[in-house]
Amino acid sequence: MKNKSIVATDRERTMRENDFIVSKTDPRGIITYGNPIFIEFSGYTEEELLGSQHNIIRHPDMPRAAFELVWNTIKTGQEFFGYVKNMAKDGSFYWVFTHITPDFDQRGEIVGYYSVRRCPKRSAIEKIVPVYRQMLEAERAAGPKKAIEAGTQVLLDLLKTSGMSYEQLVFAL
Repeated sequence: MKNKSIVATDRERTMRENDFIVSKTDPRGIITYGNPIFIEFSGYTEEELLGSQHNIIRHPDMPRAAFELVWNTIKTGQEFFGYVKNMAKDGSFYWVFTHITPDFDQRGEIVGYYSVRRCPKRSAIEKIVPVYRQMLEAERAAGPKKAIEAGTQVLLDLLKTSGMSYEQLVFAL
């Protein structure tokens, strides 16, 4: 369902302070639920969202390595926190602070994921944008086969320099 013809614009939509975007996916990232605020900010109808890959809202400014980190974290049953730039159906964008948690069945198997996104701190966005830009530049320079590895290395170098774990870095922003 992802529409490749949507062109990213420089028009930003800002979440309201008390907004919570909530969605649920199956284990493969197919959207099974989206609350009204998710529908509002994505610009898609509920019918367009349900059954689509969650990456329908992926903004091209987001490095592939960032999503690799998300999937590597949540597939192991851990929760994930991070800042994400999403793209609406009309090409506008909106930043979120996301918290993704696995949903387990009674046997402890992952049956899906919940994502709750809220309005991010502007100061955190200002700090994460240059990191994502460096990751994207490294990905593009490395080419498709080595892109994720190159973007990940930028992040690992930053973490090593800062002496923080990824989660510590996110909460320090």
